Amino acid sequence: MHPAPAYLETDRATLLKRIGDWPFALAIGLLEGRPRAAHTPVLAEADGTLRFHLSKANPAARGIANIGHALIVFSGPHDYISPDWYGMEKQVPTWNYLSVEAEGTVSICDEAEAEQFLEDLSARFEAGLSPKPAWTVASMDRAQLKRMLTSIVTFKLTPQRLEGITKVGQNKPEEARIRAGQALKAAGGDPTIATMMERRS
Repeated sequence: MHPAPAYLETDRATLLKRIGDWPFALAIGLLEGRPRAAHTPVLAEADGTLRFHLSKANPAARGIANIGHALIVFSGPHDYISPDWYGMEKQVPTWNYLSVEAEGTVSICDEAEAEQFLEDLSARFEAGLSPKPAWTVASMDRAQLKRMLTSIVTFKLTPQRLEGITKVGQNKPEEARIRAGQALKAAGGDPTIATMMERRS
């Protein structure tokens, strides 16, 4: 997490929307004194609870299960910012970006909860594939589903810290930031970052 207070994002609605928009995240645990990380899709509940699953063989899953605690990092739009774009002297290159971190206690879901997560997860992403008929867990052979559920572990994380970073040049004079945003857009850079940089206070 970037240490500069100017970039800190704490609005809960904004953070939960970001998680919904960028569901593929990095889950991090600790195993034998070493950080272990794994990418996984994550679903957020309205109350902030996060659900995700990992292969039981994954060291990150073992680390998270062993200590009952995890950090999940969501990365959003980002792009390189050239110092030439500000129209100011003595500037340096930087990277502007949006992100979210969720850290908290973790519990392991039972088999029924794990199956429900699979259903919710597939429903979330199958919905975007219309007009294709949505795939559902119910279409699986029960023996196949049982084997799959025994090979994964499904977690619920209750965030004790939910914070984000919105780094879009807030530390620069407004006109310089807007110029840089316009230059980023002209260069074919990330449109979300460029638009946020172009906004007037």
